[in-house]
Amino acid sequence: MADMVLTESFWAADTSEPIVETTVGGLLRDVAAAVGDRTALVSGVPGESPRRRWTYAELLADAERCARALLEWFSPGDRVAIWAPNLPEWVVLEMGAALAGVVLVTVNPAYRPSELAYVLDQSGASGIFLTREFRGNPMRASLEEVLPDVPGLEHWVVLGEDWDVFMGMGAPDTGAGLPDVSPDDIAQIQYTSGTTGFPKGARLRHRGIVNNARLCAQRFEVRDGDVWINPMPLFHTGGCVLGALGSVWARATHIPILLFDPAMVLELLETERGDVMGGVPTMLIALMEHPDFRTRDLSSLRSVLSGGSTVPADLVRRIESTLGVRFGIVYGQTESSPVITQTRLDDSPDDKALTIGQPLPQTEVKIVDASTGDVVPVGVVGELCTRGYLVMEGYNDNPVATAEAIDADGWLHTGDLCSMDERGYCTVEGRLKDMIIRGGENLYPREIEELLFTHPSVADVAVVGIPDDRWGEVVGAFVRRSAEVTEAELRSFVRERLAPQKAPERWWFVEEFPLTPSGKVQKFVLRERAVKGELD
Repeated sequence: MADMVLTESFWAADTSEPIVETTVGGLLRDVAAAVGDRTALVSGVPGESPRRRWTYAELLADAERCARALLEWFSPGDRVAIWAPNLPEWVVLEMGAALAGVVLVTVNPAYRPSELAYVLDQSGASGIFLTREFRGNPMRASLEEVLPDVPGLEHWVVLGEDWDVFMGMGAPDTGAGLPDVSPDDIAQIQYTSGTTGFPKGARLRHRGIVNNARLCAQRFEVRDGDVWINPMPLFHTGGCVLGALGSVWARATHIPILLFDPAMVLELLETERGDVMGGVPTMLIALMEHPDFRTRDLSSLRSVLSGGSTVPADLVRRIESTLGVRFGIVYGQTESSPVITQTRLDDSPDDKALTIGQPLPQTEVKIVDASTGDVVPVGVVGELCTRGYLVMEGYNDNPVATAEAIDADGWLHTGDLCSMDERGYCTVEGRLKDMIIRGGENLYPREIEELLFTHPSVADVAVVGIPDDRWGEVVGAFVRRSAEVTEAELRSFVRERLAPQKAPERWWFVEEFPLTPSGKVQKFVLRERAVKGELD
C-alpha cells in the first residue's frame, strides 16, 4: 500500500498483517514459553542495588500468583485501580489483572483527593493498589480522606508494605483457578489526559492494546531481545501499552523508570545498554540539555520513539543528529489504544520532520470536513477519524460522550485537524477546538509553532486563539526562550515568513508549560491564564 496514489483523504485498512486473537495474559504466556530464561523486567527505581530483575518465567509466575490473589477478593470483570508510579509491581499487577479477567483502572499518582475520588467512583473500582506517598503527595492519607465518598471500594493494598502479604494469598495451594479471558473483554479503563477538560474513562479491549503494541513495535523495528528504556508513565497508554506490552511482543527487556529524571534515564541508557526508548518531546529536550549528556556512553541507543504532541521539524533533526539515533513518531490518543499513524525509521527526513506517518496495519483513516462529514481531497485540512480493532468500546458509564466520539458507522472522531497527502502520510494542523478563527478565517497553530521553533532563541512554543472583540479571536504565542529575544524580534521574524494575519498579536514569555501527565501542553490552561491576565 506504500506505493498507492490517493486523490481523497481516505486510507483503507491494510489487512496484509493479520489481527492476532489473544489477550495480555495469553501474550505473556506465549513469550514465557518461548524465552523463559530471558530477562523480562528490570526495576528502574533510583538507589536500588542490585536492581531487581525478573526473567519471563519469573514474571509469568508472579503474574499468575497475583491473579490468584486478586480472585480471592474480586471476580472477573470487577474494576481494580492502580495508583502508583513506575514500580515493577505495577507491571506485575497489569499482567496479573489481565490473567484474572479483572479490569485495571489506571490513576495518575499526582492526583489530589477530589480527582482520586472522581476516578474511583466513576470507574466503579472495588479495590486499589497504591503507594503511601509519592513526590510529597500523601496518597495513603488521601485515600483515607475519600473513603466515605467511594463506598464501593472494599480492598486496598499499599505497595511496599502489604504487597508480600497480598501475593501470599495467591499461593498455588489456594486452589483458585484462573478464568478464560476473551480478546474482546475489557482489559483497562484509561482516563484521558485532559488537554481540553476533565478526563473520561476509555474502555480498552485486550485485542486492541495487544495488537496496537505489537504493530507499533514492529514499525519501530524493535528487535528480538532488545532493551527498552521506558520513562513514560505506566498509568498512560504510552507506558503500559507501547512500553510494557510492546516489550513483551518483542521478547525484549523492559525497564520502566520510576519517575522521569534525565540523569536517571541517561544512567540507565549507559549501564543497561538501552537499545530503544520512548519519550515525549519535552523529555528528549531535557535529556539533551542535561549536563550529564556529554559524559554518558549512549552508543547502544539505536532508536527513539516520540509522540504525545506534534514534534517540530527542527526538533526532529536535532534529536537525530545529537543523539545519533533513528527517530520515529507516533500519533494517536487513549481512545485508539493508542496509536493510529506512525512514521518509519527509514522515512525521509522531511516525512519524519513534517508528518505523523501512515496509518498502522488494520487501521482505516479518513479526513473529513467537520461541518459536513464528507471526505476531503488530499491536502485539505479536516478532522481525522479512524476505525478498526483499535477503537475503544466506549467511555465508561458515559453514553452521551461515547456517541459524540464514535459515530453510528464505528468511526472514532479524534477532534484533531489533519491533512493527508497522496501517499497516505498525515500531518497534524492542531486540535479542532484549538483552531483559531480570526475574522472568519481558519488559522492553524501548528504552522505558526513550526516556524517559531526554528528561531534559535526559542526553546519551545505553544500557539492558541485569544478572544478578541473585533476579530473574534487573535493569535497568541507562549514562548519558552533558550536565549534572550524580544517580542518585536519574534514578531518581525514571523511577519517576514507568513501572511500578516498569522503573526501572533499577543506574546507571553514563560518559564514552563502546564503539561498533562503524558507530556502534552494544556493549551486551554494557557488560554485561561492569559484571558484572566495572570501572565501579564
